[in-house]
Amino acid sequence: MTDTPRQPPIFDRQKIRRAFDKAATSYDEHAVLQREVASRLMQRLDWLKIAPRTIIDIGAGTGEPTSGLSKRFKKAQVIALDVSLNMLRQVHRRRSRWGHHWLRRLPGVCCDAQLLPMRDESVDMVFSSLALQWCNRPDQVFSEIKRVLKPDGVFIFSTFGPDTLKELRTSWSTVDDAGHVHPFLDMHDIGDLLIQAGLQEPVMERDELTLTYENMRAVMGDVKYIGAGNALLDRPRGLTGKGRYQQLETAYERWRKDGRLPATYEVIYGTVWSGSTSKPGVKHVPVEMIGRRRG
Repeated sequence: MTDTPRQPPIFDRQKIRRAFDKAATSYDEHAVLQREVASRLMQRLDWLKIAPRTIIDIGAGTGEPTSGLSKRFKKAQVIALDVSLNMLRQVHRRRSRWGHHWLRRLPGVCCDAQLLPMRDESVDMVFSSLALQWCNRPDQVFSEIKRVLKPDGVFIFSTFGPDTLKELRTSWSTVDDAGHVHPFLDMHDIGDLLIQAGLQEPVMERDELTLTYENMRAVMGDVKYIGAGNALLDRPRGLTGKGRYQQLETAYERWRKDGRLPATYEVIYGTVWSGSTSKPGVKHVPVEMIGRRRG
């Protein structure tokens, strides 16, 4: 297997941090899809016979999945990690507002997933729901996860696949050639990167969820209020003019069905293990077994 070449950064990390800081107080009201995906990811824990003592939640947001992990694994220390300090403040408010004893065990750490502030082999489980797609270097994130996981530790995650927001992407392509919608890695490519990082026995699944809206302004508003706007380094910097916006609306209207506009999200779920030894490469699953999505 050949190494995947290092790609130049495509995301403006400061823009991402500022957007999520700004969206922290409105996030829970609009994060319908995020809650559903986190719930489905949490259900996959039912398949695992594990009793973790230390768990980190990468991209914890306002802390709903983090609190769910703490309720499920009552003896575990669950640590919320997020690039946004304001999101972590919402975790603290959730703890203060509800006052449950398990919420007192939810410390938060503001950090980048590409450089985890944990010791080698110090974590039993890494959980991450819809955060990996914001990382410039997923290969580095996976290497960091491999580093901090104990032997026989598990990494369970969800992220977006390339069909995400295909309606919006296609509609923008009729207006101009600029980058308006983030690119997303294929399930097969994610599997490659996991194995190259030394993680083992990946199990990957693909799902598709569709939200529907009254108009395109509602589509764009939902994306904005969860902090998931365009953070590409080469994104257009000016305001979208009225004429171009009308072009976009006209193009998006071609997707209308049963009186509603769809927004499709391809969701990839994965479970992968650190292996029974700290040395990578003890047991690999052929990449061909993961399967490539065929367009």
